[in-house]
Amino acid sequence: MNIPLFGIGTFRLTGQTVIDSVRNALDLGYRAVDTAQIYENEAEVGQALEESGVARPDLFVTTKIWIDNYAKDKLVRSLKESLRKLRTDYVDLTLIHWPAPDNGVELPEYMNALAEAKAQGLTRQIGISNFNTKLTKQAVDVVGKGEIATNQIELSPYLQNPGLTAFLKEQDIHVTSYMTLAYGKVLKDPVLAQIADKHQATVAQIALAWAMQLGYSVIPSSTRRENLASNLLARDLKLDADDMAQIAKLDRNSREVNPDGLAPVWDD
Repeated sequence: MNIPLFGIGTFRLTGQTVIDSVRNALDLGYRAVDTAQIYENEAEVGQALEESGVARPDLFVTTKIWIDNYAKDKLVRSLKESLRKLRTDYVDLTLIHWPAPDNGVELPEYMNALAEAKAQGLTRQIGISNFNTKLTKQAVDVVGKGEIATNQIELSPYLQNPGLTAFLKEQDIHVTSYMTLAYGKVLKDPVLAQIADKHQATVAQIALAWAMQLGYSVIPSSTRRENLASNLLARDLKLDADDMAQIAKLDRNSREVNPDGLAPVWDD
């Protein structure tokens, strides 16, 4: 399952802001772009992808199905609309955005609909986002082992999810980390600052390198070209065992995103 370790996120970016962000990222060498139906920016992302001149096979595009489109008679249709906006015949990865347990559509229905989207060639791979261990097991039971490419979860030095990430590794489900910088909170961490000084790096680079060194993909967003360029340098950092041990101790199960009605009961 070939999911790039580094990509650009587009959460909360709209209009010309997201066009510029994606265009700058692609110009700097990014090739993976993450969006979602609920971000309401797929059309702008599609414009930036098309105008970049980067060949479609060289890009890795991810989108996420919103809860309004989970029903079996809506999901495929909604993904076709996403493809139209993104100006592409397929996406590389499509995720169920939230488990939304009170949404009225049961997990088997939307997972089967997602598998149907893959069977129709609308998406190369399928996955989930914000699923706990129990729901991940249920999703695997529906579509089969080896079918779920990734679980995209909030994960940072302050929220390391040891139980869930261990289970995902055991199931050969790739981990994609979002909110890796915890809304910027980790940027003020003295332990990370010390490690950053040691490597002559930024704290953001250290946090991103930490996640990638654990085998996770990261999708940080930025509206500033210099930050996009700086973040990309995290790929070249190699943290030592002591660095990783110090960061492991920063876990405080501190979650930034936990929307009522969408989120599951999280793993301890």
